[in-house]
Amino acid sequence: MANISLLSLTPFAAITKLIHLQQTHILQILIQLSKGLKLPIKFESLTQEQAITVVASLADEGGSMLALSFFYWAIGYVKFRHFMRLYIVLAMYLIKNGNFERAHEVMHFMLRNFSEIGMLKEAIDMVFEMQNQGLILNAQSMNSIVSVANEMGHVDMAEKVFGEMCDRGVCPDSFCFESMVVAYCRMGRVVEADRWLSAMLERGFLVDNATCTLITSVFCENGSVNRALRVFEKLIELGLAPNVINYTCLINGLCKKGIIKHAFELLEEMVRKGLKPNVFTHTVLIDGLCKKGWMDKAFRLFLKLVKSDNYKPNVHTYTAMIAGYCKQEKLNRAEMLLSRMQEQELVPNANTYTALIDGYCKVGNFDAAYEFLCVMDEKVLAPTVFTYNAVIDGLCKKGRVQEAYKMLKKGMQGGISPDLVTYTILISQSCKLADNKQAFSLYGKMVKAGISPDMYTYTTLIAALCRQKKMKESEKLFDEAVILGLIPTKETCTSMICGYCRDKSVAMAKKYFQRMGEYGCVPDSLTYGALISGLCKESKLDEARELYNTMIDKGIPPCEVTRLTVAYEYCKNNEPTIAMHLLDRLEKKLWIRTVSTLVRKLCSEKNVDVAALFFHKLLDKQQSADRVTLAAFMSACYESNNYDLVSSMNERITKDFGKTHMLVISLVLLSGKL
Repeated sequence: MANISLLSLTPFAAITKLIHLQQTHILQILIQLSKGLKLPIKFESLTQEQAITVVASLADEGGSMLALSFFYWAIGYVKFRHFMRLYIVLAMYLIKNGNFERAHEVMHFMLRNFSEIGMLKEAIDMVFEMQNQGLILNAQSMNSIVSVANEMGHVDMAEKVFGEMCDRGVCPDSFCFESMVVAYCRMGRVVEADRWLSAMLERGFLVDNATCTLITSVFCENGSVNRALRVFEKLIELGLAPNVINYTCLINGLCKKGIIKHAFELLEEMVRKGLKPNVFTHTVLIDGLCKKGWMDKAFRLFLKLVKSDNYKPNVHTYTAMIAGYCKQEKLNRAEMLLSRMQEQELVPNANTYTALIDGYCKVGNFDAAYEFLCVMDEKVLAPTVFTYNAVIDGLCKKGRVQEAYKMLKKGMQGGISPDLVTYTILISQSCKLADNKQAFSLYGKMVKAGISPDMYTYTTLIAALCRQKKMKESEKLFDEAVILGLIPTKETCTSMICGYCRDKSVAMAKKYFQRMGEYGCVPDSLTYGALISGLCKESKLDEARELYNTMIDKGIPPCEVTRLTVAYEYCKNNEPTIAMHLLDRLEKKLWIRTVSTLVRKLCSEKNVDVAALFFHKLLDKQQSADRVTLAAFMSACYESNNYDLVSSMNERITKDFGKTHMLVISLVLLSGKL
């Protein structure tokens, strides 16, 4: 090999030789080249400056391909890979000789290699500088920069370059748009991904099936199922031929969202197009049905798979069915399926056992749950954080909190890191026990561990603070959640409203009530009831009445406390007619229950005259009254010496309840025993 002289070969033959020779032989050849070209270097200690000299000399004497061969070998070593002048010298030579394709290739290597050391911006700036040296920027240039920037997670930089390239007259191709769409999808930034996809489709570019799957799955995972459906339909309109994977991905998204009917409609559409659903398609449908609690339908689909000649249920299919039965506490059926899958030589995985453990924990059978933990240990299946969460949640719900913390400790000793669910379970339990100190201690540990709390965690803590009327702290947490980009739920806002009403700050409660629309929250009977109660306590009865009428107009039935509170406050304010009018808007069953309770409450406060008005109306409505209400009314009449009222009603009451019954009540009342 030492006798080979590349100078005697044609450029093509020389490069062919270089490609097939090992690195040690290349070193020998380069030494020969350096001697033949009379370069004053010792190759073993080749410096960066000498490497530039070699590239320039090889380019001049042997041509661009020989120079490129040395370049590709050199950048395999760190001291040359991150030496920018090496790239510039070679690129300028290639530009000078009109070899723009290879010049772009060199620039691409520069971008990728300098991004490794955090110098992507400097490399991009150099690409633009090379335009001044004669490099013609094109879609390839843009793709190189955008793809590398996106791979490194610098999507904002990629967007900026995209804009600058367009300003410089470069027309982006489909690859560039797709790179931006994929990058935003992988980051879960659905809005931006949708924006770039729309721009791409407007230019007539179409994504491939793999990108379609990525887009729909990401949109579905981020709760944008309707958007995923629209994109899917649009792509089909533009000419995409969807495959089984595309359909299965979208069906999975619909099932996870609980939109089962639409999922089956997509299945039918898929079959109409001649596509055959596979075991994964059926499994996601079965899983969706199980999560809905529709086990009979799930089992029918499961049997269809069992009887199929083409596909058979796999581990995931069995696990979905087992989890469904466990959620319904049908553990005998779950264990029967476990036996069946083992007969089919399918090996249960950690998820299968976790489902069973969760089921047994739900019914409080922790002995069985611990047995399955032992089975997992025997089969060398490491329990996951989901497994521990199932046990911890079950123990907390059964009040075995100390045992739950021991289980957490055991998991952590086994290398399990608590996740958001773990912390939220323990925080919720602490809040239920009114141990806010422990709840916030757990919250602090969670944040310190780098786990971002979700809205449910914030809502749990806010509700606990509101119950203790610590409104400044709860408002601070509420604002913190909003700043983090979390969207308050109906429960979050209701907790704030309840807290402010308890704290006699109805103005603030009204503020949060009005803000609910901003967050897409629809108030329910509890929300309305809390604010109505607060308004009544501050004697703002007109506002309370307006709110009461609004909720009924919207078809939201007020709870018993709300109904009674409004009516009672108007009665206390000597406006029983308004109270009567408000209650008249209720359906008969609710009206009778509310009026009966109101009569008893008024009687307990010796407000017999007003109680009599409602008692008369009660008898008009159903020609009778329950014995407790009747006894309370009669007792109040006697205690207030209102014998005339008793006498005037005696005939009617006797008619409805009978003389014997009325006599017994009267005697008991007179004797003071009731």
